[in-house]
This record gives sequence, structure tokens and C-alpha cells, in this order.
Amino acid sequence: MEIIDLKMIGQVSEHLYEGVSEIIDNARYQAAVYVNAHTSLTFWNVGKFIINDMNYQTYSAYGQKILATLSQRLMARYGKGYTYSALTRMMKVARVYSDYEMFATLSQTLTWSHFLELITIENDTKRLFYQQMGIAEHWSVKQLRNKQDEMAYERSLLAVKPNDKMIKTLENINPHHMEPEVVLKSSYVLDFLGLSGYYSEEDLENAIAKQLESFILELGQGFAFLERQKRFTIDGTDYYLDLLFYHRKLNCLIAIDLKLGKFKPQYKGQMELYLKYLQKYEMQPNENKPIGLLLCSQGNTEHIELLMLDEDNIKVGQYLTCLPDKQWFIDKLNRSIMIAKEYNTQKL
Repeated sequence: MEIIDLKMIGQVSEHLYEGVSEIIDNARYQAAVYVNAHTSLTFWNVGKFIINDMNYQTYSAYGQKILATLSQRLMARYGKGYTYSALTRMMKVARVYSDYEMFATLSQTLTWSHFLELITIENDTKRLFYQQMGIAEHWSVKQLRNKQDEMAYERSLLAVKPNDKMIKTLENINPHHMEPEVVLKSSYVLDFLGLSGYYSEEDLENAIAKQLESFILELGQGFAFLERQKRFTIDGTDYYLDLLFYHRKLNCLIAIDLKLGKFKPQYKGQMELYLKYLQKYEMQPNENKPIGLLLCSQGNTEHIELLMLDEDNIKVGQYLTCLPDKQWFIDKLNRSIMIAKEYNTQKL
């Protein structure tokens, strides 16, 4: 009689289960992608057809009445997905994303709901930022809205760059490739630390250590914590880096030093020392060069521009221990852009 090995049966069964499950999951995913893309393209084509057929009349009272009548007839035949407001949104998506091939490519990863959220952003570069970051980091529609509420674009280091450089950088972003300017921010809100009044750098670091998960979430996706108070011994002298992280998509070490007050020129030399040490002794063969992030409690953009820190792989951000209103981020961005433009003009 055949001897039945129950352990072997269990192992084979598990292997078969995992293999078949993977086939089914992949098929379901591909079907979902197809349905999503097909739905989005249908709505886009409807919007494009109406625009081409009615031309300028879409904006007139006459055109609005025609559109209302069309909506009623379509709803009677196809359901509530073709309301008057739904048709106007289809038209707006077709206007904003006027190139069919580009829209067809984007619809492979973005849902129709993503497009409806993106078309509410009037600034083309700002919309491109949220579009590309949404694809690269797989944002849900809710996350996309939250990122806008958090002023992710206004807080990015990229936002102060010339428009042509911003567009070029954003167009090269994908799920497997990121740039430091879109990963790192110009300001970080650390209101969850519970710090107020006077506090020292040690108090700040201790508070971050206790709220490490919240701190990593504020840094953004892809950060992995490595060490606190990383010690470097150089010529018998010990130096201590506050925080050391690794970023998966940037594929490099991120050295973070916490400072009270404004950025000072001597901080640059200190961070350069840390980065050179990390590059020589800690960097793996397949990694990119380490990046330094100096987090200061106050901002001073002109110092940063004059020292050309971007050229040294050193970034400077401001941390806030209480949440300001949205206008604060906008004003800070506008001032940074103005200083950057003046500096670039002087270079020319």
C-alpha cells in the first residue's frame, strides 16, 4: 500500500495554493486596470465629442440648455453617471488632458476620480506635481486630497526651481525613480511633538525619538530609520549625527541634523564632514551618494541660495512645532521664489 506523507502533501498543497492564488490575483488586477482605463477613456471621449461638436456654444446659455437636454436623455438610457455636472466634468478633463495618447497612458494607473480631483488644480505645474507623485507613490484619491491639504507642492524643495526645471524633473519621476527635490521638503510640521516655549536640541531629538513613527510619516514615503546619535570618530575626535535614515527610492543614506534658530554657514561644513564620512565608510557599492538635511527652527532662504547648498547634496528645511495656516506656506514659497529669481538674475 502507498504510504501517505501528510507533511509532503501539506507542502505541495501550500505551493499549489500560492501559485494558483497569484494567477487569480494577477488576472483580477489586470481586469481592474482594463475596466478602469476603459471607463476613463469612455468619459474622455464623451467630453471630447461634446467639445468638438458644440465648440464655443458650450459656454453660452443656448449650449447649457442643449447639454441639460442631452444629460436627461443619457440618464434615461444609461443611468445617473451622465448628469449635467458629470458631463461638464468630462468636458473639463478632455480640455485639461487634451492629448489622447497621454491620457490613455495615465488612465492605466490613475482612476477617473483621480482625474476629477486633478482638474480642480488650475496651475499646470502644480497639477503635474500631484499627478506624477500620485503615480509614483500610488496615492489613493483620499491621499491625493490630503496631500493638497498638507500643501505638499508648496512645501517641496522643487517648488522654488525655475518652471522648466520643475517640469523636466517631474516628467522623469516614476515608481522606481525619484529626485531629492520632490522627496525632501522646505518645511516640516512637527506639531505632534508637543513642544512649546523654550526647548533644547536634545529635547527636540528626544521628542522625535518618542514619536518616531509620526516623524517618519511627516518625512514622507520611503524613509527607513537607521540610527540616532550616529558617532563618527575622526582624528580622535567624536562627532554625533542626530538622525540617520535610508530612502528606498533615492537609494541613499539621509543624514539629518537638528538645529535651533536660523541656518548658519558653519552648519554646511559640519554636514559636509558627515557626508564625506558616510560616503567613505558607510555607503554600499550600489548606493547613491548620501544626502544631508539640516532642519532649522527658522528659515533664511538667502543664506541657502548664496551658499549653493544644492550643489553639495545638502538641503535645508524648516521645522515647525505648531501648525500654521495655509497662507504661511504660500507666503514662504513666494518669498523663496523671489529670492531664487534675484539670485539667478545676478548670476547671469
